[in-house]
Amino acid sequence: MKTELIISGFGGQGVLSMGKILAYSGMMEDKEVTWMPAYGPEQRGGTANVTVIVSDKRISSPILSKYDVAIVLNQPSLDKFEDMIKPEGILIYDGFGIVNPPTRKDIHVYRIDAMDKAAEMKNPKVFNMIVLGGLLKVCPVVSTEGLNKALHKSLPERHHQLIPLNMQAVAAGMEIINEEK
Repeated sequence: MKTELIISGFGGQGVLSMGKILAYSGMMEDKEVTWMPAYGPEQRGGTANVTVIVSDKRISSPILSKYDVAIVLNQPSLDKFEDMIKPEGILIYDGFGIVNPPTRKDIHVYRIDAMDKAAEMKNPKVFNMIVLGGLLKVCPVVSTEGLNKALHKSLPERHHQLIPLNMQAVAAGMEIINEEK
């Protein structure tokens, strides 16, 4: 199985971190992965996206023009990537950052109100992990066990006390994602 994803939003939303954790999770499960970030010169507030491929077989190229899954966290990202999703693909968007919702009818569209859930959890830093949980619910490209292992391996030990909170955020994302009809 091979899944080709794009995650896109504003800098500071954890877009690149989400992609990195997803790629690392694939590595923990002995899968082939690529992680290719793209971002503007701004550290926060500029646009950022990351392409991730997770596969059971060798990956020939990290360069993609069509995606199986797109996670878009703001309107410019939706405008740019909605047409790049393969037919029958998956689009996940956060309701907070989108003014004009997706219009395609040949893809599966999911809304996740991750910004609202992060506020409810009183921790805006778990926003990206909520979104990642939603992804794993609708497209289990990696397991939550692999994700947990990746967090333990990739985070500095001084941040390991945050892993249970991050895994709670993943579980919350799995609960709140909804397919739109």
